[in-house]
Amino acid sequence: MRLTTGWCFLTGLFVTFLSSTPSTAELLKVATFNVESYLDAPVESRQAKPLESRAKVKESILVMRPDVIALQELGGASALTELRESLQRDGLALPHWELLSATDTNIHLAVLSRFPFTASRLYTNESFLLNGRRFHISRGIAEIDIAVNPAYSFTLIAAHLKSKRASPEAEESELRLEEARILREKIDARLEANPELNLVVLGDFNDTIDSPPLRTVIGRGKTKLVDTRPAEGRSDSADGNGTRQRRSVTWTHFYSKDDSFRRIDFILLSRGMAREWIAEKSYVLALPNWGMASDHRPVLAAFEAADR
Repeated sequence: MRLTTGWCFLTGLFVTFLSSTPSTAELLKVATFNVESYLDAPVESRQAKPLESRAKVKESILVMRPDVIALQELGGASALTELRESLQRDGLALPHWELLSATDTNIHLAVLSRFPFTASRLYTNESFLLNGRRFHISRGIAEIDIAVNPAYSFTLIAAHLKSKRASPEAEESELRLEEARILREKIDARLEANPELNLVVLGDFNDTIDSPPLRTVIGRGKTKLVDTRPAEGRSDSADGNGTRQRRSVTWTHFYSKDDSFRRIDFILLSRGMAREWIAEKSYVLALPNWGMASDHRPVLAAFEAADR
């Protein structure tokens, strides 16, 4: 009996030692960035993005050095090639990529990655009925399986929902909500197949956390997504009871129409992916003259690339 008790004690010490040993798992950095009409040539009503603005976009990405990044409002294939080659010349190689072309043929959704894609499901023709009319989701949805190493992989779903610009065909808020419902259908399909799936849902959702579109995307119950809510820095305060006060600077977008700053760019996680999330290494990038790059600021979340 003493031998068994002693063995249990030693085993407990060993487990405690393992749990307190620093992790050696690879660091994985995933980002999203609306690059505001990153066009290398004019198209219809959009002008080519000035060279100094494109340089600021590149600077922002190089500061973060993401392993995987979703870009919104990117021009066509030539703009993507120009950006990738420019990043590579400065030491950031992102050789794996997807570029979506949906109903909006002027600006696109793209995903760039240091790691290979094992599967890509690109939804560019999804539609919905609203007030008796059929609409198509304007920028598509990218769903990509990414292999970080032989033992760790995750699925990324990237989207760019309808903007707040008025539409002559329907209320912009209704259009955005319908697009959010389609996005949530993709999320549910993956989590129903595997509730423990490592899943990252990210992009420019063009609405705030308390809005119907965001509540739809985040969901409820066991498949509810975790909002990473990155900030500029660790500026939360605590009261006498240790309760965290939400005073961090988290805005991601400057809306010139009403001179406001809002958080509308999100990185959301399944419960499986949330176990690997490193909150203290996740942030909204704050750079001097950030507005030269875009009316959005990029958001990054960090993870340990090992299942927990």
